[in-house]
Amino acid sequence: MTLLDIVNNSRRIVFFGGAGVSTESGIPDFRGQDGLYRMKYAVPPETIISASYFHAHPEEFFRFYRDKMLALNAQPNAAHKKLAQWERAGKLLAVVTQNIDGLHQAAGSRRVYELHGSVHRNHCLACKKSYPASFIVRSSGVPRCSCGGIVKPDVVLYEEPLDGEVIEGALAAIASADTLIVAGTSLTVYPAASFVSYFRGENLVLINRDPTPLDGQCTLVLHEKVGQVLGALPSYLPEDTP
Repeated sequence: MTLLDIVNNSRRIVFFGGAGVSTESGIPDFRGQDGLYRMKYAVPPETIISASYFHAHPEEFFRFYRDKMLALNAQPNAAHKKLAQWERAGKLLAVVTQNIDGLHQAAGSRRVYELHGSVHRNHCLACKKSYPASFIVRSSGVPRCSCGGIVKPDVVLYEEPLDGEVIEGALAAIASADTLIVAGTSLTVYPAASFVSYFRGENLVLINRDPTPLDGQCTLVLHEKVGQVLGALPSYLPEDTP
């Protein structure tokens, strides 16, 4: 059975994606050969993007955050665009993503569960006022609200819990899917990796450059680039119908 066969026969697809979905947009992943976790820093990146380090060393955190985690010029790739088309065609229920780049929404997807938050949302820790990502870019040092409070990105740092409402929506979508496409993720980051266990549908598809712990449980496994794979499939919009 091919991926085209599976998608053609599916009516309730849910896409679960990780960093590998955005690498084709020029955003580096964390664990790959050229990923952030392989770069040499005086303090390991895993430590820098932890809640305790953020509160203890905010200037160092924001220096790293602006340099390595903001990619506001990145554009959606073929994977993001195809998923948005499937949603408009009524074939895709939702996107569940571990990414914080907002590229699914930029491509037109509306039902997106961002497990780890988004760089595009920021708020003052004191008064809760909201700020766009451009405010973080234009500021220097520790970004400060008009009230004087620190403006923190709405991204989930190490040591912080995931948002309960986002988890509930993501799990409900996965549980109601007839096909779950897991793509661009090593499935080693928990609790997100455990979400796949809620799938009760017919076809479990894995698209990832490298093998994962899930490979042996899937209907179909493709060790290829996500954008290349999805970009070759139909959009299922009315103009594509013979």
